[in-house]
Amino acid sequence: MTALLQSAPVTLPTVQGQGEWQPRVIGLDISLTSTGVAGAGWARAFRPGRRRSHERMHWLCGHIHVGVQDADLVVVEGAAYAQGAQAGHHELAGLWWLVTQYLWRHRIPYAVANPHHRTIYATGRANPAQDHPRAQRARVAKGLVRSVAVERYGVECEGPGRYDQADAAILAAMGLDWLGYPTVPVPDTHRRALEAVRWPDLIPAAAN
Repeated sequence: MTALLQSAPVTLPTVQGQGEWQPRVIGLDISLTSTGVAGAGWARAFRPGRRRSHERMHWLCGHIHVGVQDADLVVVEGAAYAQGAQAGHHELAGLWWLVTQYLWRHRIPYAVANPHHRTIYATGRANPAQDHPRAQRARVAKGLVRSVAVERYGVECEGPGRYDQADAAILAAMGLDWLGYPTVPVPDTHRRALEAVRWPDLIPAAAN
């Protein structure tokens, strides 16, 4: 099932050449506590603080909707199914569907990449911290992805939401690469992650 199933056909803008123009691609790392939103060269994290339930959903959706305005493509991080029993999973799933429903309704093409796709694209490995003690692996892997966002893509990822900013930045880079507008060279060992992403069911005019 594709991300744009039953939606009207969508075509991205036609361009004359690569270099002066690039599509507006947004990466979304959706979270109840710290949602990362990023594009080429920038990233932000939206943290709802003490808001809960409907108030939190409303606040996050409002900020996300502004972030994806005029996007040619949005790359959304999908669920990590191995973590499906986490506290808040039910509410997080609801937020994910609210956001993707908004994209579908506004005819904004979106792709779904799971956390392994994002980590492979950034580091070349699904589990880059495998050599570390089990209790440290998740944090080490997050740090490695953040280092790539900062050093390879030049995106500042600071503060409490730095890992969410970095995740979103990598997702945005994946979308630009898929469209044919990679911002930096990426090895094939990393680019293989693009093959497993659920890309929208369209052939964008902006793609090379």
